[in-house]
Amino acid sequence: MSVDDSRFERGNQVRREVLGDAHVDRSMLRATEFTRVVQEYVTATCWGDVWSRPGLDRRTRSLLNLAMLTALNRPHEFSVHVRGALNNGCTEADIQEVLLQTAAYCGAPAALEAFRLADRAITEWHQESEPAGIVAG
Repeated sequence: MSVDDSRFERGNQVRREVLGDAHVDRSMLRATEFTRVVQEYVTATCWGDVWSRPGLDRRTRSLLNLAMLTALNRPHEFSVHVRGALNNGCTEADIQEVLLQTAAYCGAPAALEAFRLADRAITEWHQESEPAGIVAG
């Protein structure tokens, strides 16, 4: 598959803005000859086509992703998207409400795991966001 350069570039920009350069760089560097095609597909299609559409803002897209990834039980992608949600301006209260909603519609076990993963991802995001040597009080 050959990915359209403009779709890929647009997707790469959005993906980096939401998930951060470090995550995208890791994903692309870890791609093998076999897996590179899916990284290109996700970048061009999910990020370049869907995330770039004007119909929903990034904050809303992030909250939707958290609900869907909880329902699908995709812990790695869920944790990545918790960080993306925070980067997109979602508050911890926003994330908490979405996850509570998943308890009613996806079941308590899925929501409990999502809460555990989100708590860890939020803590790590705050630790990485604080300037070195400054402890939040």
